[in-house]
Amino acid sequence: MSSMEDAVARFDDGNSCAQAVFTTYAEKLGMDRQTALKVSAGFGGGMGRMAGTCGALTGAFMALGLKYGGPDSKSKDKTYELVRKLADRFRARHGSLECRELLGCNLSTPEGRKHAIEQRLHSTVCTQIVRDAAEILEELL
Repeated sequence: MSSMEDAVARFDDGNSCAQAVFTTYAEKLGMDRQTALKVSAGFGGGMGRMAGTCGALTGAFMALGLKYGGPDSKSKDKTYELVRKLADRFRARHGSLECRELLGCNLSTPEGRKHAIEQRLHSTVCTQIVRDAAEILEELL
């Protein structure tokens, strides 16, 4: 199974978008799955279901940090550069980095969550977003 397929399978199994992407790559980078699940737990739904930056992206950003990050300015600069590249490629595919724009609803409201459920956005939109974030991340790692 490819990493993209693994991320999608984890998402379909109930992990948040952030957890699905991050755990897939964190394990390959030496972090155990339970720690990765905990670290990424607050990032789904656009950062704690606030419909901000897409959780699949934040999961990918964390993976880049895990691989390339460090306390020195050279490591930070490389990580920041890769995060911007990932964001630019994702934005080119989807037009936005924001969960509320990608889904067309605001998950931070009861009405937005109801709309997402009724429209099956988890399977009709989010699955492809998780796949795309993982694909772009794979290219950058």
